[in-house]
Amino acid sequence: MFAEATTEKELLDLLAMAGARDVPVFVLGGGSNVVVADQGFPGLVIHMAMTGIRVQDDGARVQLHAAAGEQLDAIVARAVAEHWAGLECLSGIPGLVGATPIQNVGAYGQEVSETVVAVRAYDRQSGQFVLLSRDDCRFAYRSSVFRGASRFVVTAVQLSLDRSDASRPVRYAELARALGVRTGATAPLALVRDTVLGLRRSKGMVCDPADPESFSAGSFFVNPVLTEAQRDALEGRLRSQGQLAADDAMPGFAAGDGAWKVPAAWLIEHAGFSKGTSRGGVGVSKRHALALVNRGGTTDALLAFEAEIRAAVRERFGVELQREPVVVGG
Repeated sequence: MFAEATTEKELLDLLAMAGARDVPVFVLGGGSNVVVADQGFPGLVIHMAMTGIRVQDDGARVQLHAAAGEQLDAIVARAVAEHWAGLECLSGIPGLVGATPIQNVGAYGQEVSETVVAVRAYDRQSGQFVLLSRDDCRFAYRSSVFRGASRFVVTAVQLSLDRSDASRPVRYAELARALGVRTGATAPLALVRDTVLGLRRSKGMVCDPADPESFSAGSFFVNPVLTEAQRDALEGRLRSQGQLAADDAMPGFAAGDGAWKVPAAWLIEHAGFSKGTSRGGVGVSKRHALALVNRGGTTDALLAFEAEIRAAVRERFGVELQREPVVVGG
């Protein structure tokens, strides 16, 4: 069963109906981070279609209230056009606003948690609507209190953005190079948006019906964050395998508190899955090793290929890759 919730009342009615019939519920946003099993989903899919934007002047900042069904990239485009900084690096990410706090959506050194003030959600446990602060959301790298749980249904998000012609400091080295600025510098908002869109297109990460390499759920794996001991163990493996020469630096970068973030794409390619590798109608994107592309295969084939990649990375590097998209049904 499939139904749309265009208001909070419709959401409550649909949840009540599912409860009365004792059927499972899956709440769907834009679907860009969802993989559906070949067997489908045996329950009610509620598509969040609530819309509405309210802007509140807050002096040097703007408070933007957006309903869950608003398109994220449309919000980013408006913010750039209105000279509101804080979302520019999220340009080109598909999906709806309501999904952004769930996995703490981020790209090119920027995460939505940096601008979230509060999240309005329906608490299915208490049967009440609640307003969760940023701290209540327990944001982490690609995670939050919402991810992997069905307790809360996000209906609106409040963001706080800077009034500025310039971006927030550019922290991602690849983006800084493309902009021609040093890491930590700022750049004009419109230029940052255009540059991010260009980088994403070059990797097949902007949805384009004319580009088969964009037929994916985006990054299929999260970049592993290692402890200091795990980092040292990985470096030892790489040097013993000859994948790092004596003067080569470890792939990745410091992630604070002694942690080290390793590019999953690097691990995948060095485990033997180069860009363009295919298995049974699915494969690694020709543009970016983090994206798994459907070339006419099935979800079963996709998940089998995922398992093959994870096993190879685990065996070779002792690192466990974690899936980023949500698999529904099956």
